Amino acid sequence: MKLSGGVEWALHCCVVLTAASEPVPAARLALLHDVSPSYLAKQMQALSRAGLVHSVQGKTGGYILTRDAARITVLDVVQAVDGADPAFVCTEIRQRGPLGTPPEKCTAPCPIARTMAAADAAWRESLRGVSIADLVSSVEETSGPGALPGIGTWLNTGSDASG
Repeated sequence: MKLSGGVEWALHCCVVLTAASEPVPAARLALLHDVSPSYLAKQMQALSRAGLVHSVQGKTGGYILTRDAARITVLDVVQAVDGADPAFVCTEIRQRGPLGTPPEKCTAPCPIARTMAAADAAWRESLRGVSIADLVSSVEETSGPGALPGIGTWLNTGSDASG
């Protein structure tokens, strides 16, 4: 399974938005993550279209999560950025060539299509089982309980100096 880099950026943004006390501009999120502002803005727009973040306009505008982090799954973010299409699309290769199986005999998906569909379903179920809140807890376990509050303070200060 190959995901775009935008998924990683979008997930990081959702995690750090949980620590912000006010809307955070995409440019500020881009600065935090050292990524192009236009690239990150594209990911934030995808999250906005999916209803995961809300864009607040104006001088103090930016992005906020639309609901509690426990109600946003990793799968929600993946699908917002990369789409909901399955990773594998069967093209009925078994019906091709000089020994192809006639279409009328192909009443059920072939073993390859069934295996790939099962893998896709398992992958999606796994991502559906992890929320942004779960990721926040993991960040706190690995980086310490002060990491996200410190990021939240930095995001909301408007200052480019760290700390």
